[in-house]
Amino acid sequence: MDNEAKRMEEGINSPHNEYGHTTKLETNGGGDTIENERDIRTTLEGESVQQVPKEQEIKHKKSRVATLDAFRGLTIVLMILVDDGGGAYPRIDHSPWNGCTLADFVMPFFLFIVGVAIALALKRIPKVKVAVKKIIFRTLKLLFWGLLLQGGYSHAPDDLSYGVDMKFIRWCGILQRIALVYCIVALIETFTTKLRPTTLSPGYLSIFTSYRWQWLGGFVAFVIYMVTTFSLYVPDWSFVDYNSSKLKRYTVVCGIRGHLGPACNAVGYVDRQMWGVNHLYSQPVWSRLKACTFSSPADGPLRKDAPTWCRAPFEPEGFLSSISAILSGTIGIHYGHVLIHFKGHSERLKQWLSMGVVLFILGIILHFTNAIPINKQLYSISYVCFTSGAAGIVFSVFYILIDVWGIRTPFLFLEWIGMNAMLVFVMAAQGIFAAFVNGWYYKDPDNSLVNWIQNHVFINVWHSEKLGTLLYVIFAEITFWGVVAGILHKLRIYWKL
Repeated sequence: MDNEAKRMEEGINSPHNEYGHTTKLETNGGGDTIENERDIRTTLEGESVQQVPKEQEIKHKKSRVATLDAFRGLTIVLMILVDDGGGAYPRIDHSPWNGCTLADFVMPFFLFIVGVAIALALKRIPKVKVAVKKIIFRTLKLLFWGLLLQGGYSHAPDDLSYGVDMKFIRWCGILQRIALVYCIVALIETFTTKLRPTTLSPGYLSIFTSYRWQWLGGFVAFVIYMVTTFSLYVPDWSFVDYNSSKLKRYTVVCGIRGHLGPACNAVGYVDRQMWGVNHLYSQPVWSRLKACTFSSPADGPLRKDAPTWCRAPFEPEGFLSSISAILSGTIGIHYGHVLIHFKGHSERLKQWLSMGVVLFILGIILHFTNAIPINKQLYSISYVCFTSGAAGIVFSVFYILIDVWGIRTPFLFLEWIGMNAMLVFVMAAQGIFAAFVNGWYYKDPDNSLVNWIQNHVFINVWHSEKLGTLLYVIFAEITFWGVVAGILHKLRIYWKL
Protein backbone atom coordinates (compact mmCIF):
# COMPACT_ATOMS: atom_id res chain seq x y z
CA MET A 1 0.00 0.00 0.00
CA ASP A 2 1.30 3.47 -0.90
CA ASN A 3 2.43 6.12 1.54
CA GLU A 4 -0.78 8.08 1.07
CA ALA A 5 -2.67 5.36 2.89
CA LYS A 6 -0.76 6.17 6.06
CA ARG A 7 -2.67 9.35 6.56
CA MET A 8 -5.20 9.60 9.30
CA GLU A 9 -8.67 8.79 8.08
CA GLU A 10 -9.95 12.34 8.26
CA GLY A 11 -7.48 13.60 5.73
CA ILE A 12 -3.85 13.76 6.77
CA ASN A 13 -1.65 12.48 3.96
CA SER A 14 2.02 11.91 4.51
CA PRO A 15 4.24 12.96 2.79
CA HIS A 16 2.00 13.59 -0.24
CA ASN A 17 -1.44 14.80 0.72
CA GLU A 18 -4.45 14.45 -1.50
CA TYR A 19 -4.72 18.15 -2.22
CA GLY A 20 -1.50 18.25 -4.16
CA HIS A 21 1.46 19.31 -2.04
CA THR A 22 4.40 17.71 -0.34
CA THR A 23 5.68 18.17 3.14
CA LYS A 24 9.18 18.58 4.39
CA LEU A 25 10.08 18.24 8.01
CA GLU A 26 12.99 19.82 9.77
CA THR A 27 14.06 19.97 13.38
CA ASN A 28 14.99 23.07 15.28
CA GLY A 29 17.69 23.36 17.86
CA GLY A 30 15.40 22.35 20.69
CA GLY A 31 14.41 19.11 19.05
CA ASP A 32 10.90 20.24 18.10
CA THR A 33 9.30 19.11 14.87
CA ILE A 34 8.67 21.82 12.30
CA GLU A 35 6.41 21.25 9.34
CA ASN A 36 7.10 23.35 6.24
CA GLU A 37 5.14 23.01 3.02
CA ARG A 38 6.62 22.98 -0.47
CA ASP A 39 4.60 23.06 -3.67
CA ILE A 40 4.97 20.31 -6.22
CA ARG A 41 7.64 21.42 -8.63
CA THR A 42 6.80 21.26 -12.29
CA THR A 43 9.05 21.78 -15.29
CA LEU A 44 8.24 24.16 -18.11
CA GLU A 45 8.16 21.25 -20.56
CA GLY A 46 5.54 19.17 -18.77
CA GLU A 47 4.04 18.03 -15.50
CA SER A 48 6.87 15.95 -14.10
CA VAL A 49 7.08 16.04 -10.32
CA GLN A 50 10.27 16.11 -8.34
CA GLN A 51 10.41 13.02 -6.15
CA VAL A 52 10.91 13.34 -2.42
CA PRO A 53 14.15 11.61 -1.45
CA LYS A 54 13.71 8.35 0.42
CA GLU A 55 15.79 9.67 3.32
CA GLN A 56 13.38 12.58 3.65
CA GLU A 57 10.38 10.20 3.74
CA ILE A 58 12.04 8.22 6.50
CA LYS A 59 12.73 11.42 8.41
CA HIS A 60 9.09 12.46 7.97
CA LYS A 61 7.88 9.13 9.27
CA LYS A 62 10.04 9.43 12.38
CA SER A 63 8.94 13.02 12.96
CA ARG A 64 5.21 12.30 12.75
CA VAL A 65 3.22 13.86 15.59
CA ALA A 66 2.21 10.60 17.25
CA THR A 67 -0.24 12.29 19.61
CA LEU A 68 -2.78 12.59 16.79
CA ASP A 69 -3.01 8.83 16.25
CA ALA A 70 -2.81 8.05 19.97
CA PHE A 71 -5.67 10.44 20.78
CA ARG A 72 -7.84 8.96 18.05
CA GLY A 73 -6.99 5.49 19.28
CA LEU A 74 -7.95 6.49 22.82
CA THR A 75 -11.34 7.66 21.55
CA ILE A 76 -12.00 4.34 19.80
CA VAL A 77 -10.94 2.41 22.91
CA LEU A 78 -13.28 4.48 25.08
CA MET A 79 -16.13 3.79 22.67
CA ILE A 80 -15.59 0.03 22.82
CA LEU A 81 -15.25 0.12 26.60
CA VAL A 82 -18.42 2.08 27.31
CA ASP A 83 -20.55 0.45 24.60
CA ASP A 84 -19.75 -3.14 25.58
CA GLY A 85 -18.98 -2.58 29.26
CA GLY A 86 -21.56 0.07 30.05
CA GLY A 87 -24.30 -2.52 30.51
CA ALA A 88 -22.35 -4.10 33.37
CA TYR A 89 -21.17 -0.77 34.79
CA PRO A 90 -23.93 1.84 34.24
CA ARG A 91 -21.78 4.55 35.83
CA ILE A 92 -19.57 4.64 32.74
CA ASP A 93 -22.51 4.46 30.32
CA HIS A 94 -24.12 7.61 28.95
CA SER A 95 -25.69 9.89 31.53
CA PRO A 96 -29.49 9.44 31.44
CA TRP A 97 -29.88 13.20 31.07
CA ASN A 98 -27.93 16.00 32.78
CA GLY A 99 -24.33 15.28 33.80
CA CYS A 100 -21.34 13.70 32.12
CA THR A 101 -19.94 10.18 32.32
CA LEU A 102 -17.03 8.48 30.59
CA ALA A 103 -19.21 7.55 27.60
CA ASP A 104 -20.21 11.17 27.08
CA PHE A 105 -16.63 12.16 26.20
CA VAL A 106 -16.46 9.89 23.13
CA MET A 107 -18.37 11.95 20.56
CA PRO A 108 -16.76 15.35 21.32
CA PHE A 109 -13.32 13.68 21.39
CA PHE A 110 -14.04 12.32 17.92
CA LEU A 111 -15.07 15.73 16.61
CA PHE A 112 -12.13 17.43 18.29
CA ILE A 113 -9.54 15.21 16.59
CA VAL A 114 -11.42 15.51 13.27
CA GLY A 115 -10.93 19.27 13.54
CA VAL A 116 -7.21 18.90 14.30
CA ALA A 117 -6.80 16.60 11.30
CA ILE A 118 -8.65 19.00 8.97
CA ALA A 119 -6.26 21.83 9.84
CA LEU A 120 -3.23 19.69 8.96
CA ALA A 121 -4.75 18.12 5.85
CA LEU A 122 -5.79 21.47 4.37
CA LYS A 123 -2.69 23.51 5.14
CA ARG A 124 -2.38 24.40 1.49
CA ILE A 125 -4.93 23.92 -1.27
CA PRO A 126 -3.67 24.55 -4.82
CA LYS A 127 -7.08 23.76 -6.37
CA VAL A 128 -10.14 24.68 -4.34
CA LYS A 129 -12.57 22.87 -6.64
CA VAL A 130 -10.65 19.61 -6.34
CA ALA A 131 -10.55 19.95 -2.55
CA VAL A 132 -14.30 20.64 -2.37
CA LYS A 133 -15.08 17.57 -4.47
CA LYS A 134 -12.97 15.40 -2.19
CA ILE A 135 -14.63 16.82 0.91
CA ILE A 136 -18.12 16.21 -0.49
CA PHE A 137 -17.20 12.70 -1.59
CA ARG A 138 -15.77 11.80 1.81
CA THR A 139 -18.87 13.25 3.48
CA LEU A 140 -21.10 11.03 1.34
CA LYS A 141 -19.02 7.98 2.21
CA LEU A 142 -19.36 8.74 5.93
CA LEU A 143 -23.13 9.14 5.51
CA PHE A 144 -23.37 5.82 3.66
CA TRP A 145 -21.45 3.90 6.33
CA GLY A 146 -23.47 5.63 9.04
CA LEU A 147 -26.78 4.55 7.53
CA LEU A 148 -25.51 1.03 6.92
CA LEU A 149 -24.18 0.53 10.45
CA GLN A 150 -26.61 2.53 12.56
CA GLY A 151 -29.67 3.04 10.39
CA GLY A 152 -31.11 -0.33 11.36
CA TYR A 153 -29.78 -2.43 8.45
CA SER A 154 -27.07 -4.07 10.55
CA HIS A 155 -28.25 -5.99 13.64
CA ALA A 156 -24.75 -6.97 14.75
CA PRO A 157 -23.42 -8.55 16.83
CA ASP A 158 -26.12 -10.64 18.52
CA ASP A 159 -28.80 -10.78 15.83
CA LEU A 160 -27.61 -12.67 12.76
CA SER A 161 -30.32 -11.20 10.52
CA TYR A 162 -30.02 -7.96 8.56
CA GLY A 163 -32.30 -5.49 6.85
CA VAL A 164 -34.40 -2.52 7.88
CA ASP A 165 -38.03 -1.50 7.49
CA MET A 166 -37.83 1.86 5.74
CA LYS A 167 -40.74 3.01 7.88
CA PHE A 168 -38.39 2.93 10.86
CA ILE A 169 -34.96 3.57 9.37
CA ARG A 170 -32.81 5.80 11.59
CA TRP A 171 -31.40 8.66 9.56
CA CYS A 172 -29.00 10.01 12.18
CA GLY A 173 -26.03 8.44 13.96
CA ILE A 174 -22.40 8.80 14.97
CA LEU A 175 -20.86 8.82 11.49
CA GLN A 176 -23.63 11.05 10.16
CA ARG A 177 -22.82 13.66 12.81
CA ILE A 178 -19.10 13.38 12.08
CA ALA A 179 -19.91 13.79 8.37
CA LEU A 180 -21.86 17.01 8.96
CA VAL A 181 -19.23 18.56 11.22
CA TYR A 182 -16.39 17.47 8.93
CA CYS A 183 -18.15 18.89 5.85
CA ILE A 184 -18.93 22.30 7.38
CA VAL A 185 -15.56 22.81 9.07
CA ALA A 186 -13.54 21.54 6.09
CA LEU A 187 -15.46 23.69 3.59
CA ILE A 188 -14.90 26.82 5.68
CA GLU A 189 -11.20 25.98 5.88
CA THR A 190 -11.08 25.41 2.12
CA PHE A 191 -12.94 28.53 0.99
CA THR A 192 -10.86 30.77 3.26
CA THR A 193 -7.53 29.40 2.07
CA LYS A 194 -6.52 32.70 0.41
CA LEU A 195 -7.28 34.61 3.61
CA ARG A 196 -4.89 32.65 5.79
CA PRO A 197 -1.70 34.20 7.08
CA THR A 198 1.70 32.74 6.34
CA THR A 199 3.04 34.14 9.60
CA LEU A 200 1.27 35.30 12.73
CA SER A 201 1.51 38.81 14.10
CA PRO A 202 2.75 39.15 17.70
CA GLY A 203 0.26 38.62 20.49
CA TYR A 204 -1.62 35.77 22.13
CA LEU A 205 -4.85 36.48 20.23
CA SER A 206 -3.26 36.60 16.78
CA ILE A 207 -4.00 32.91 16.19
CA PHE A 208 -7.70 33.69 16.74
CA THR A 209 -7.87 36.80 14.58
CA SER A 210 -5.92 35.16 11.77
CA TYR A 211 -8.59 32.48 11.49
CA ARG A 212 -11.58 34.70 12.19
CA TRP A 213 -13.72 33.06 9.51
CA GLN A 214 -13.47 29.66 11.19
CA TRP A 215 -14.53 31.21 14.48
CA LEU A 216 -17.31 33.12 12.73
CA GLY A 217 -18.63 29.79 11.44
CA GLY A 218 -18.58 28.42 14.96
CA PHE A 219 -20.32 31.55 16.27
CA VAL A 220 -23.08 31.21 13.66
CA ALA A 221 -23.63 27.60 14.78
CA PHE A 222 -23.74 28.80 18.40
CA VAL A 223 -26.34 31.49 17.62
CA ILE A 224 -28.55 29.11 15.60
CA TYR A 225 -28.48 26.54 18.39
CA MET A 226 -29.10 28.97 21.25
CA VAL A 227 -31.86 30.96 19.54
CA THR A 228 -33.66 27.80 18.42
CA THR A 229 -33.28 26.05 21.77
CA PHE A 230 -34.64 28.88 23.88
CA SER A 231 -37.16 30.53 21.55
CA LEU A 232 -38.78 27.71 19.55
CA TYR A 233 -42.30 26.86 20.74
CA VAL A 234 -42.75 23.13 21.37
CA PRO A 235 -46.38 21.99 21.08
CA ASP A 236 -47.94 18.77 22.38
CA TRP A 237 -46.85 15.68 20.47
CA SER A 238 -47.73 12.00 20.26
CA PHE A 239 -46.07 8.71 19.38
CA VAL A 240 -46.79 4.98 19.17
CA ASP A 241 -44.79 2.66 21.43
CA TYR A 242 -43.57 -0.06 19.05
CA ASN A 243 -41.34 -1.63 21.72
CA SER A 244 -44.32 -2.99 23.69
CA SER A 245 -46.35 -6.07 22.77
CA LYS A 246 -49.56 -4.03 22.57
CA LEU A 247 -49.38 -0.97 20.33
CA LYS A 248 -50.65 2.17 22.00
CA ARG A 249 -50.48 5.86 21.17
CA TYR A 250 -49.26 8.22 23.87
CA THR A 251 -49.45 12.01 24.04
CA VAL A 252 -46.83 14.23 25.63
CA VAL A 253 -48.17 17.58 26.87
CA CYS A 254 -45.80 20.50 26.23
CA GLY A 255 -46.85 23.94 24.97
CA ILE A 256 -43.68 25.63 26.22
CA ARG A 257 -40.47 27.38 25.10
CA GLY A 258 -36.88 27.03 26.33
CA HIS A 259 -37.45 23.76 28.18
CA LEU A 260 -34.30 21.68 28.73
CA GLY A 261 -35.96 18.55 30.12
CA PRO A 262 -36.48 15.27 28.24
CA ALA A 263 -40.09 15.78 27.15
CA CYS A 264 -40.41 19.24 25.63
CA ASN A 265 -36.99 20.45 24.43
CA ALA A 266 -36.51 22.10 21.05
CA VAL A 267 -33.81 19.59 20.04
CA GLY A 268 -36.30 16.72 20.03
CA TYR A 269 -39.01 18.83 18.40
CA VAL A 270 -36.77 19.77 15.46
CA ASP A 271 -35.91 16.11 14.86
CA ARG A 272 -39.54 15.00 15.04
CA GLN A 273 -40.42 17.64 12.45
CA MET A 274 -37.45 16.89 10.16
CA TRP A 275 -37.23 13.11 10.26
CA GLY A 276 -40.51 11.94 11.77
CA VAL A 277 -40.92 10.38 15.20
CA ASN A 278 -40.61 6.82 13.83
CA HIS A 279 -37.12 7.51 12.47
CA LEU A 280 -35.56 8.49 15.79
CA TYR A 281 -33.52 6.32 18.16
CA SER A 282 -36.05 4.01 19.81
CA GLN A 283 -34.12 3.28 23.04
CA PRO A 284 -32.97 6.64 24.43
CA VAL A 285 -30.90 6.73 27.58
CA TRP A 286 -33.47 8.86 29.40
CA SER A 287 -35.41 5.64 30.08
CA ARG A 288 -32.77 5.02 32.82
CA LEU A 289 -33.82 8.13 34.74
CA LYS A 290 -35.28 7.69 38.24
CA ALA A 291 -38.58 9.05 36.94
CA CYS A 292 -38.73 6.12 34.51
CA THR A 293 -37.28 3.12 36.39
CA PHE A 294 -36.39 2.10 39.92
CA SER A 295 -33.22 0.49 38.51
CA SER A 296 -31.69 3.90 37.65
CA PRO A 297 -29.01 4.52 36.49
CA ALA A 298 -29.13 0.98 35.03
CA ASP A 299 -31.72 -0.32 32.59
CA GLY A 300 -34.82 -1.80 34.12
CA PRO A 301 -38.58 -2.14 33.78
CA LEU A 302 -40.53 1.08 33.63
CA ARG A 303 -42.32 2.26 36.72
CA LYS A 304 -46.11 2.06 36.70
CA ASP A 305 -46.25 5.81 37.26
CA ALA A 306 -43.56 6.58 34.67
CA PRO A 307 -44.29 9.63 32.50
CA THR A 308 -45.38 8.89 28.95
CA TRP A 309 -42.18 10.32 27.46
CA CYS A 310 -40.18 7.48 29.10
CA ARG A 311 -41.47 5.26 26.29
CA ALA A 312 -40.85 7.81 23.53
CA PRO A 313 -38.02 7.78 20.95
CA PHE A 314 -35.37 10.50 20.93
CA GLU A 315 -32.42 11.15 18.61
CA PRO A 316 -29.14 11.80 20.48
CA GLU A 317 -27.35 12.60 17.20
CA GLY A 318 -30.08 14.81 15.79
CA PHE A 319 -29.92 17.86 13.56
CA LEU A 320 -30.01 20.77 16.02
CA SER A 321 -27.63 19.09 18.44
CA SER A 322 -25.28 18.43 15.51
CA ILE A 323 -25.32 22.15 14.74
CA SER A 324 -23.97 22.69 18.25
CA ALA A 325 -21.45 19.89 17.64
CA ILE A 326 -19.85 22.03 14.92
CA LEU A 327 -18.28 23.99 17.78
CA SER A 328 -16.36 20.88 18.87
CA GLY A 329 -14.87 20.63 15.39
CA THR A 330 -14.11 24.35 15.36
CA ILE A 331 -12.19 24.10 18.63
CA GLY A 332 -10.33 21.08 17.27
CA ILE A 333 -9.27 22.92 14.12
CA HIS A 334 -7.94 25.73 16.32
CA TYR A 335 -5.64 23.22 18.03
CA GLY A 336 -4.49 22.13 14.58
CA HIS A 337 -3.73 25.73 13.61
CA VAL A 338 -1.64 26.10 16.76
CA LEU A 339 0.27 22.95 15.80
CA ILE A 340 1.02 24.44 12.38
CA HIS A 341 2.04 27.97 13.37
CA PHE A 342 3.79 27.50 16.70
CA LYS A 343 7.03 25.52 16.46
CA GLY A 344 8.15 25.26 20.07
CA HIS A 345 6.70 22.78 22.55
CA SER A 346 6.16 25.45 25.21
CA GLU A 347 4.39 27.79 22.77
CA ARG A 348 2.00 25.08 21.65
CA LEU A 349 1.27 23.89 25.18
CA LYS A 350 0.67 27.43 26.40
CA GLN A 351 -2.00 27.92 23.75
CA TRP A 352 -3.56 24.48 24.16
CA LEU A 353 -3.65 24.27 27.94
CA SER A 354 -4.86 27.81 28.52
CA MET A 355 -7.80 27.33 26.18
CA GLY A 356 -8.54 23.85 27.48
CA VAL A 357 -8.60 24.93 31.12
CA VAL A 358 -10.77 27.99 30.39
CA LEU A 359 -13.33 25.94 28.46
CA PHE A 360 -13.34 23.20 31.10
CA ILE A 361 -13.97 25.67 33.94
CA LEU A 362 -16.59 27.57 31.93
CA GLY A 363 -18.52 24.34 31.34
CA ILE A 364 -18.46 23.53 35.05
CA ILE A 365 -19.65 27.03 35.98
CA LEU A 366 -22.55 26.92 33.51
CA HIS A 367 -23.58 23.50 34.83
CA PHE A 368 -23.40 24.07 38.58
CA THR A 369 -25.05 27.50 38.40
CA ASN A 370 -27.94 25.80 36.55
CA ALA A 371 -27.56 28.33 33.75
CA ILE A 372 -27.09 25.62 31.09
CA PRO A 373 -26.69 22.05 32.40
CA ILE A 374 -24.10 19.74 30.86
CA ASN A 375 -26.16 17.46 28.63
CA LYS A 376 -24.88 15.17 25.90
CA GLN A 377 -28.34 14.38 24.50
CA LEU A 378 -28.96 18.08 23.82
CA TYR A 379 -25.28 18.79 23.08
CA SER A 380 -25.64 21.85 25.28
CA ILE A 381 -23.14 24.70 25.15
CA SER A 382 -21.88 23.82 28.63
CA TYR A 383 -21.32 20.28 27.35
CA VAL A 384 -19.35 21.65 24.40
CA CYS A 385 -17.14 23.72 26.71
CA PHE A 386 -16.63 20.99 29.30
CA THR A 387 -15.82 18.15 26.88
CA SER A 388 -13.79 20.26 24.44
CA GLY A 389 -11.76 21.61 27.34
CA ALA A 390 -11.19 18.06 28.55
CA ALA A 391 -10.17 17.02 25.02
CA GLY A 392 -7.67 19.89 24.84
CA ILE A 393 -6.17 18.98 28.21
CA VAL A 394 -5.89 15.27 27.39
CA PHE A 395 -4.42 16.11 23.97
CA SER A 396 -1.82 18.34 25.66
CA VAL A 397 -0.92 15.66 28.21
CA PHE A 398 -0.51 13.11 25.42
CA TYR A 399 1.67 15.57 23.51
CA ILE A 400 3.92 16.06 26.55
CA LEU A 401 4.27 12.34 27.23
CA ILE A 402 4.60 11.09 23.65
CA ASP A 403 6.09 13.86 21.51
CA VAL A 404 8.01 15.91 24.08
CA TRP A 405 9.27 13.33 26.56
CA GLY A 406 9.34 10.51 24.01
CA ILE A 407 7.44 8.01 26.20
CA ARG A 408 5.93 6.27 23.21
CA THR A 409 6.00 2.53 23.94
CA PRO A 410 3.03 2.44 26.40
CA PHE A 411 0.90 4.26 23.84
CA LEU A 412 1.83 2.26 20.76
CA PHE A 413 -1.36 0.21 20.80
CA LEU A 414 -3.37 3.45 20.83
CA GLU A 415 -1.36 4.73 17.87
CA TRP A 416 -1.97 1.51 15.95
CA ILE A 417 -5.70 1.66 16.61
CA GLY A 418 -5.72 5.35 15.69
CA MET A 419 -4.04 4.64 12.35
CA ASN A 420 -6.79 2.15 11.52
CA ALA A 421 -9.59 3.86 13.41
CA MET A 422 -12.28 3.22 10.78
CA LEU A 423 -11.50 -0.50 10.66
CA VAL A 424 -11.60 -0.92 14.43
CA PHE A 425 -14.74 1.23 14.68
CA VAL A 426 -16.62 -0.94 12.19
CA MET A 427 -15.30 -4.33 13.25
CA ALA A 428 -15.17 -3.84 17.03
CA ALA A 429 -17.29 -0.89 18.12
CA GLN A 430 -20.10 -1.77 15.71
CA GLY A 431 -19.74 -5.52 16.32
CA ILE A 432 -19.34 -6.60 12.69
CA PHE A 433 -16.45 -9.01 13.40
CA ALA A 434 -18.25 -10.51 16.42
CA ALA A 435 -21.35 -10.99 14.27
CA PHE A 436 -19.25 -12.77 11.64
CA VAL A 437 -17.86 -15.14 14.28
CA ASN A 438 -21.32 -15.65 15.81
CA GLY A 439 -22.52 -16.78 12.40
CA TRP A 440 -20.53 -19.99 12.86
CA TYR A 441 -22.36 -21.75 15.69
CA TYR A 442 -23.12 -25.32 16.78
CA LYS A 443 -26.80 -26.39 16.89
CA ASP A 444 -27.90 -23.13 18.56
CA PRO A 445 -26.89 -19.51 17.80
CA ASP A 446 -25.93 -19.11 21.47
CA ASN A 447 -23.28 -21.83 21.04
CA SER A 448 -20.80 -19.60 19.24
CA LEU A 449 -17.11 -18.99 19.86
CA VAL A 450 -17.71 -15.43 21.09
CA ASN A 451 -20.26 -16.50 23.69
CA TRP A 452 -18.12 -19.48 24.75
CA ILE A 453 -15.06 -17.27 25.33
CA GLN A 454 -17.08 -14.67 27.21
CA ASN A 455 -18.75 -17.23 29.50
CA HIS A 456 -16.07 -19.87 30.05
CA VAL A 457 -12.86 -17.82 29.89
CA PHE A 458 -14.04 -14.71 31.70
CA ILE A 459 -17.41 -14.77 33.49
CA ASN A 460 -17.28 -18.33 34.92
CA VAL A 461 -13.60 -18.07 35.86
CA TRP A 462 -14.10 -14.87 37.86
CA HIS A 463 -17.57 -15.89 39.12
CA SER A 464 -18.84 -12.41 38.33
CA GLU A 465 -20.79 -11.32 35.29
CA LYS A 466 -19.81 -7.67 35.80
CA LEU A 467 -16.08 -8.27 36.23
CA GLY A 468 -16.06 -11.00 33.58
CA THR A 469 -17.73 -8.69 31.07
CA LEU A 470 -15.25 -5.91 31.80
CA LEU A 471 -12.25 -8.23 31.41
CA TYR A 472 -13.71 -9.64 28.20
CA VAL A 473 -14.01 -6.13 26.76
CA ILE A 474 -10.46 -5.21 27.83
CA PHE A 475 -8.70 -8.36 26.60
CA ALA A 476 -10.90 -10.03 23.97
CA GLU A 477 -11.86 -6.78 22.27
CA ILE A 478 -9.57 -3.83 23.02
CA THR A 479 -6.30 -5.80 23.38
CA PHE A 480 -7.20 -8.09 20.49
CA TRP A 481 -7.86 -5.21 18.11
CA GLY A 482 -4.79 -3.38 19.34
CA VAL A 483 -2.71 -6.38 18.27
CA VAL A 484 -4.55 -6.67 14.94
CA ALA A 485 -4.06 -2.96 14.26
CA GLY A 486 -0.36 -3.31 15.10
CA ILE A 487 0.03 -6.19 12.65
CA LEU A 488 -1.78 -4.24 9.94
CA HIS A 489 0.48 -1.26 10.61
CA LYS A 490 3.57 -3.42 10.14
CA LEU A 491 2.09 -4.68 6.89
CA ARG A 492 1.25 -1.10 5.86
CA ILE A 493 -2.45 -1.93 5.52
CA TYR A 494 -4.88 0.88 6.39
CA TRP A 495 -8.57 1.39 5.78
CA LYS A 496 -9.21 4.95 4.71
CA LEU A 497 -12.29 6.81 3.57
